[in-house]
Amino acid sequence: MLTDSARAWLDEALAAAAAHTALWELRFASAGRHCGPEHADSARVLLLEAARADTAVLTRLYHQGSTAERRAVLLALPSLVTGPEALPLVEDALRTNDTTLLAAALGPYAASHLAAHSWRHAVLKCLFTGVPVDAVAGLSHRARGDAELARMLTDYAAERTAAGRPVPADLHRALTLTAPTEES
Repeated sequence: MLTDSARAWLDEALAAAAAHTALWELRFASAGRHCGPEHADSARVLLLEAARADTAVLTRLYHQGSTAERRAVLLALPSLVTGPEALPLVEDALRTNDTTLLAAALGPYAASHLAAHSWRHAVLKCLFTGVPVDAVAGLSHRARGDAELARMLTDYAAERTAAGRPVPADLHRALTLTAPTEES
């Protein structure tokens, strides 16, 4: 829960974002300082939504922002971008080893727009970076009957086993989800 001063700051920041005043982007950057790290993502997403940030603004804020600011942009994508035009932001985040960005990148926007090949590799990246597969939005739907994902997961498990390394428990869960159904 926000403190009274944080709530007042956020209300002012949301009004500035809705009015598209020049200060709203500065407030986006300072949300963590005013609302606290535990509320920063939510505050930043609210600011992006209030500003009705388009893909150009989201892209600029993502590329100029801190990791926390990038994460907020990724979290806001499903509510602000309906088409695939923001996929370069997701793809950029998937190239990092920052687990918070990986988890944010694999939200509902990626579930709707990420190509199958890239999505499969993102699931694998979660496994080898320790991001829980629960972070992958739409996993059970997209994995269902996906023979290529099953092959990739099986190969990864074999590599880990051959190297004497443990196989992540999430791998078995994801592999189970790839089982064919009557529809597939």
